Amino acid sequence: MDERSRLAREILIAALLLGAAADGLLRVGPWSLNLTLWITVVLAVTVGMATRHRVDWPRDTIWLVAPVVLFAMAISWRGTPVLMLLDLGAIAVCITVWGMRLESVQIPNQGILDYARGALNLGVSTAAGAAPLADKKISVVPEARSVKWKHARAATLGVAISLPLLFVFGGLLMAADAVFDQMVSATFDIDLGRLASHGVLTGIFAWIVCGFLLLILRFSKPHLKEAFTIERPSLGIVEVAVPLALVNLLFIAFVVVQLRYLFGDASLVQETVGLTYSEYARRGFFELVAVAALVLPLLLIGDWLLTGADSRSLRVFRGLAGTMLLLLFVIVASALKRMNLYQTAYGLTDARLYTTAFMTWLGITLVWFGATVLSGRRHYFATGGLIAGLCMVAALNVVNPDALIARVNTTRALEGKEFDAPYALSLSADAVPALLGALESLDPDDRGVIARRLLDRWSREAGEDWRTWNASRAQARQAVADRRSELEQAVVFAPLKWPS
Repeated sequence: MDERSRLAREILIAALLLGAAADGLLRVGPWSLNLTLWITVVLAVTVGMATRHRVDWPRDTIWLVAPVVLFAMAISWRGTPVLMLLDLGAIAVCITVWGMRLESVQIPNQGILDYARGALNLGVSTAAGAAPLADKKISVVPEARSVKWKHARAATLGVAISLPLLFVFGGLLMAADAVFDQMVSATFDIDLGRLASHGVLTGIFAWIVCGFLLLILRFSKPHLKEAFTIERPSLGIVEVAVPLALVNLLFIAFVVVQLRYLFGDASLVQETVGLTYSEYARRGFFELVAVAALVLPLLLIGDWLLTGADSRSLRVFRGLAGTMLLLLFVIVASALKRMNLYQTAYGLTDARLYTTAFMTWLGITLVWFGATVLSGRRHYFATGGLIAGLCMVAALNVVNPDALIARVNTTRALEGKEFDAPYALSLSADAVPALLGALESLDPDDRGVIARRLLDRWSREAGEDWRTWNASRAQARQAVADRRSELEQAVVFAPLKWPS
């Protein structure tokens, strides 16, 4: 058997074993330690096989394993579902870059369409699974050259011939004797439905892993070898400049209003539109976020349309785009000011926090746009924006959003402001230490409600599955156990305001 066929056989075996591991680990939820372990094992097997078969990887490829492992570990560190989705997205991005780097492309020079092609190629490869192994030139079954393999094949054939005979004669003997029937039935009491579910889950993950290994171990070529190509419309500077100029005029009018109202006296808002300052802020924040998010693709499209244009056209575009960026920074500042007012009036929620994080990433990306695209170095833009996004996800894991939300809202309660106890209790385990830390200072009614719910939700449960272990949930259960008597006392001396 040649080296290629040997690698194909090992990939198939590894995929089946990793599929079985996924069935054993990921069958229970919520995913946490089990997903971290499985991703880590997949990476270890991948690196091990690449080393064993001397796969020709670019030298700087192996470092991409590190961020994948770190984001996988974050899944077991924090208990917030949104963070887990962001961590999974970050893992997918790192693996996409990994696959692109295997084709010896220079990552810093890749554009948005190149990354899109890499992501789609990863998806197509995992969906294709073991299909490339159907090549007739590849043999995944070892030839029976040695005595050992001949005996193994003979024994396997013998077992296959024996099975129907055992079923026939066994069925007759079971029908002939009730005791024998009961003994055999008890010994081979198999739930076919459960067995089928294990087989399906194993098969799905084995198929996905097989496609991943075939791509990363460079066994099969990427399904999409070229970047997406879109025919560029024949538009010049006039067609591009007119829309940008009109949008700039619109932004200028809006900024003038913002400077007078949002950054001025709060009484002006109420006198003009009849809204309180907090209502005014609440009404506009998410709309401004949408405006800021739409400007970036607008400018990227404008720059793409003018690729290869003369220097005069490029200067006009860059002047208009630079003006739009400056105006947009004022709009972003307005949105952040509205969020601050909104938070002061109503408190902090996950939607407000994650949107603010998105705005922060967008602001960084806009600055990077000005430093790269508007200075004629467009090829660096996509990679910088991608790195900024990964850093933002990592920063959110460090900040611990749900704990921050709980701290901010309980601090507001201590200042005599409204406290939304039901929302606080809807947060993940990450918020439990902060809620316990502020418990004594809360209103007695809120204290009783929170204590009751914490006891119901985070008391230690017998038979907890180790596969679902999570650092935040373990910490929450331990913290509740340590203060159980205090929580029970708070429940006894506080009336029930709403059902737990």
